[in-house]
Amino acid sequence: MIFAELIPLAFSRLTASRLRAVLTMLGVIIGVGAIVALVSVAQGATSGITNLIEGLGVNLLQVSPGASTNGFLRGAAGTATTLTIDDANAIAGISGVSQVAPQASTVAVVVAGGSNTTTSITGVTPEFAPVRAYDIWRGSFISEAELARGLRVAVLGSATADDLGLGAASVGSSVTVGGVPFTVVGILQPKGILDDQVLIPLTTLRDYLVAGKSLSAVSVSVVHPADIPLVKFQIRELLRQRHALAAGAADDFTIIDQAQLLSAFGTITGFLSLLLAGIASISLLVGGIGIMNIMLVSVRERTREIGIRKAVGARGRDILVQFLVEALVLSLSGGLVGVVFGVGASALIGAIAGWGLNVSASTVALAVGFSLAVGVVFGVWPARQAARLDPIDALRYE
Repeated sequence: MIFAELIPLAFSRLTASRLRAVLTMLGVIIGVGAIVALVSVAQGATSGITNLIEGLGVNLLQVSPGASTNGFLRGAAGTATTLTIDDANAIAGISGVSQVAPQASTVAVVVAGGSNTTTSITGVTPEFAPVRAYDIWRGSFISEAELARGLRVAVLGSATADDLGLGAASVGSSVTVGGVPFTVVGILQPKGILDDQVLIPLTTLRDYLVAGKSLSAVSVSVVHPADIPLVKFQIRELLRQRHALAAGAADDFTIIDQAQLLSAFGTITGFLSLLLAGIASISLLVGGIGIMNIMLVSVRERTREIGIRKAVGARGRDILVQFLVEALVLSLSGGLVGVVFGVGASALIGAIAGWGLNVSASTVALAVGFSLAVGVVFGVWPARQAARLDPIDALRYE
């Protein structure tokens, strides 16, 4: 019997008992659907995190005070602040640096009318908006004149404006920050990250809210992405020299670039993808056991048929291929239905989470390949059982 005839024959065998076939495929459907959905969700989450990190700024380096642990700022309370405005000005002189945005932060209560919220208050310079890729929704950003004169003006993050019930018409209105009145000159476009903050001139922050001249961070925009490693090295050498650190002493600052953040999150999401796919594969294992069970039952039910076929000249490998094709059709059908359910679940979750549909062709191919592998692995033994039946014993079977 040629292979092209085996597939229709396999379908006819399965449709003869539709309910049994559907129940047998259920494990494969659930397994494949879960793999497609979970891997797609992990890919969507990775894409969303990547977009958020890239939204922090273009070719961004973040210099923060304090040593680091595994590449991330330790951030322990009481860590001595080591960055100053002079450090920021020195960094601006490095070749390959586009712009530098020094900043200092505190936390305060912001009040507008009858509404209030506790949020981060960040003192910045006009360079902060382009370096950190912020766009103004209404009004304007902090100007050089406002910075130089230490004016009490504020730019609100979109989340802070929403918390205070302020909209486009609120530009020019007054809010109090830590009990000090400020004029709202602008509201930022939402970015999905760091939207809950109030930006004021760095000089104003020092005059009214934070004593001292230390900085909480310096954001550095590099001209070309390829220059980031070199600029990072130059910043490190410059700050070690400025801070008079001995040759064997640890850095008293941390420099983080976007590649580090993306690599860290990529490692985490990749591990989660493998973990979730492994969990979903358990369903495929269960589905494979179901296929083996139903094929063994099928061999028993069709023993006389196998005997008749062998009596009229069918070889053992013909019987083997026939039952193996039936197992493959069963697993592949379940796999294709599972892909449809998995894509549907991915689209629904992506719509709710906001990252859209993230189903790659490789994920679908992997899931279908797994379902075929299940059919082969769990279909071989029943097929061999059928192929090795003695035709005389099979014909006598009742």
